[in-house]
Amino acid sequence: MTSEDITFHFAPAYAPHFGGLYESALKSAKHHLKRIAFRSHLTFEELCTLLTQIEAILNSRPLSPLTSDPNDLNPLTPGHFLIGRSFTTIPSHSYHQYNLNRLTRYERIEALRQHFWKRWHAEYLRQLQQRNKWMTNNTQLNTDKLVLLKDENLPPLKWKLGRITKLYPGQDGIARVADVRTIDGIVRRAACKICPLPDSE
Repeated sequence: MTSEDITFHFAPAYAPHFGGLYESALKSAKHHLKRIAFRSHLTFEELCTLLTQIEAILNSRPLSPLTSDPNDLNPLTPGHFLIGRSFTTIPSHSYHQYNLNRLTRYERIEALRQHFWKRWHAEYLRQLQQRNKWMTNNTQLNTDKLVLLKDENLPPLKWKLGRITKLYPGQDGIARVADVRTIDGIVRRAACKICPLPDSE
């Protein structure tokens, strides 16, 4: 490590407030993990599998645009730092309506993963979306800005990304509706369903 000029800086013991964002992400993951797996009796291997899947979910979140090209819809994710690309997953059956007691062991792990995704995904989108009052101008929404669209029905590790192509200001000049170009085409969404990603600067 010294030949590469890498130095580690550790936070003091029992001082999680020094960690900032990564401690916040850890707190969020623990919170939702406790909620979904509290009454589940998992073996060591099942718990390791679930934790690995949760790790993939946390490392799939979009951080910022990957490039400044307005035609590029790919975001930078923690996965790019770990494996050089974003994480992917195999599509699976939805187990939201099933009772956990009636599922096989594999299906139970998959149901817990989907339940974690649903809770954590909604919380992450709420954190990204700045809560401005209706009467102030939201400068976060600009054309060509990479955004996440709120969609409660997405499977784990899937993010609905797009770029704003047009803003529709109201009579007061405040934009509350925008056209967003996604992979599937252009969609019109209210500002409350749009979560702008932080700029890469």
